[in-house]
Amino acid sequence: MKHILLGTALVATAATSSYAGSADPAPVEPMIVEPVTVAPTQMGGDWTGAYGGLSFGNLSADADGVEDSEGVYGVYGGYDYDFGQFVVGGELDYQTGEDIQLGGLEVDDVLRAKVRGGYDLGQTLVYATVGAAQLNTSIGDDTGIVGGLGVEYKVTEQFTVGGEYLAHRFDDFDDTGVDVEADTLSIRGSFRF
Repeated sequence: MKHILLGTALVATAATSSYAGSADPAPVEPMIVEPVTVAPTQMGGDWTGAYGGLSFGNLSADADGVEDSEGVYGVYGGYDYDFGQFVVGGELDYQTGEDIQLGGLEVDDVLRAKVRGGYDLGQTLVYATVGAAQLNTSIGDDTGIVGGLGVEYKVTEQFTVGGEYLAHRFDDFDDTGVDVEADTLSIRGSFRF
């Protein structure tokens, strides 16, 4: 009887260990990894919104062969709308500085209302501009046309730097019979809202 009990205990022990597991490692379940979605890179910057800033540059003027050139500084503000690759906007700007002497004519300041259209290159905007300019002088003021080219670069989403060249033409300035031409070349710093 002793042998039967010992045999039964041995079989029970062997059966229990085989049910508890084996020496083989447990199968590893495959790990499912979700694919990472990468947002598409935006090719252009967003130039839509209001902006304002300061300019510093040089104004050169010519009145019937008499020329002068002086430094100017000013303020400007406008609004742009970005259509994807193309940007359209409007701007008002004012520049003044040391008086420019053109014979008996002293140029005090210039006020401009311009439209601009440009191409969105992402961080950079290149544009052309055209509009009206009012030139204020010691003998009066007159309105003429202005046009030019510019470039603007986004340092951050809220701050840009750029440059702008403008050519002005005032025919028969204030009915004096004198034609005045002026060019400005300015560097600009803008805050975008």
